Amino acid sequence: MLPLATAAQMKELDRQAIQERGVSSLELMENAAQAVARAVWELLQPEVDKFAPIGHGQSVVIFANQKDAPPPTDEEQAQMDEIRAIVESKNDDPTPRVAVFCGPGNNGGDGVAAARLLMGMGPCQVRTFFVGDRAKMTPDERAMEEKLLAAGGRLEDFTVDMTDRSTLEATMTYEQQKLLTWLSTCDVMVDALFGIGLTRPVEGVFRTAVLQMRSRLRCPVVSCDIPSGVNADTGEVLGEAVQAKVTVTFTRGKPGLYSGPGAEQAGEVRIVDIGIPHDLEHQMFWALPRLEVMHRPDSQLPRRPRNAHKGDFGKLFILAGSEGYTGAPVLAARAALRTGAGLVYLGVPRDIYPMVAVKCDEAMPFPLPEDDSAILEKVRGCDVALIGPGLGRSAKAEQLVLSLLAELDIPVVLDADGINALAGHIDVLDRRSAPTVLTPHEGEFARLTGCALPVKDRLSAARDFARDHGCILVLKGQGTVTAAPDGSAWINASGNPGMAKGGSGDVLAGMTAALLGQKHLRQERDNTEELVTAAVCFHGLAGDACARRLGEYAMLPTDLIEALPQVLREWTDDGP
Repeated sequence: MLPLATAAQMKELDRQAIQERGVSSLELMENAAQAVARAVWELLQPEVDKFAPIGHGQSVVIFANQKDAPPPTDEEQAQMDEIRAIVESKNDDPTPRVAVFCGPGNNGGDGVAAARLLMGMGPCQVRTFFVGDRAKMTPDERAMEEKLLAAGGRLEDFTVDMTDRSTLEATMTYEQQKLLTWLSTCDVMVDALFGIGLTRPVEGVFRTAVLQMRSRLRCPVVSCDIPSGVNADTGEVLGEAVQAKVTVTFTRGKPGLYSGPGAEQAGEVRIVDIGIPHDLEHQMFWALPRLEVMHRPDSQLPRRPRNAHKGDFGKLFILAGSEGYTGAPVLAARAALRTGAGLVYLGVPRDIYPMVAVKCDEAMPFPLPEDDSAILEKVRGCDVALIGPGLGRSAKAEQLVLSLLAELDIPVVLDADGINALAGHIDVLDRRSAPTVLTPHEGEFARLTGCALPVKDRLSAARDFARDHGCILVLKGQGTVTAAPDGSAWINASGNPGMAKGGSGDVLAGMTAALLGQKHLRQERDNTEELVTAAVCFHGLAGDACARRLGEYAMLPTDLIEALPQVLREWTDDGP
């Protein structure tokens, strides 16, 4: 797991390093720029396809004369010839071309410094563009501009505003046409417009710069700290955002790089050390709730005890299924068994019991008795309960869910209609003392809380709910967020869009309950949150294994279950 930091935390950490520890802000900027320049240089190294379209196949902005228009003057013809020559020169001059877009803040200073460094790394045409109001430039960026000038570079003003495209052709100057044409021939672009402080939509000339970086389809972009247009804390896209090939982020990852739409914009994320004292970082974060991204589990599963029996690996009760939803209980049960559960009892409505029973070999399905007290007695003999997959939203099912939550003193995993049953009855959840895990997707979370869709700040929403109701919340989706009552949260980075199919959530619910029920995995302290985050990560890793083998289009939830042995074997301690 890798630690994350919010924008406010990073600003405070920088302030303490510079003002209280005497770390040079210019040194931090120089270190950040070196990492960005290295990322750009690596992208420039692959062999160029000699048969690729000129300018990487990007559209070139050359405004042709309208039909029936008078022939161009000699001056106009010369200008068109010069613009055409910019494009055709790519055939004759293989020197890479790099455009660096810099805003007026210190993120822009990182870009200016990176441009200077690139000029000294080898043959490379680098043009550096300033976007915004020069009066707002920070002192550090001004210092980096002086170094750029001394190295023979120049910080050019970028003034093209595409806000009103209907008048763009009529108002664009010849110099602006030349600039856009040159940009169309770039091999790499650098995004150093905003950094982590952006909280409002991108507008005006900044929006034009973002669109320039987005429209060059085959020209990779390296973003400094976070793609411009992405909220660093939430991952929300603020109007328009850069689509980065690589994001070089500083000191710690940012939540917006892994959650929400921002995860799509970030590309490959590289976390680099730029010189913040490690003891200062530890001092600031050690007492705060954990905030981490999971690419892989925090630790391996322990080896199973040699003298154990099936009861030691958990008696799991699953309440699931309804007419039309016979697959959900079977998927959850199979996933639980594949994740190591010793005994799985599967209670389903009587009218679907024959269909479920014929699908089950290892799990033990039974028709639910009419008397709820008999069901409660059955569950009390188990170590953990999973309630909700495919259960339906009838009044009887809702009442049974609420009764079980109120009476059970064992861990409960609530999924799907088990969560829907809580809407309007959140007090039942609040009164529970045993661990409770909720695994909603955004629609179920909205029904439960009344929040609007889409959930823009998934991290804060999950943290607030877990804290307010004393539960563990797994808010599913890209960058699934797992939040604990103490404010700790984990963003999952494993998994892929091929998992976005009905039934994948049932698999996760079964896996989660299975890990919670195994006695050798439970420690003297309550480690529910560690086991839940492990289940989420294993689920994503199984999905990634399926995508590699089958592709994202063809993979199914049943394939996730079949991939679990490979994943769990890899992450199980095989020591003596």
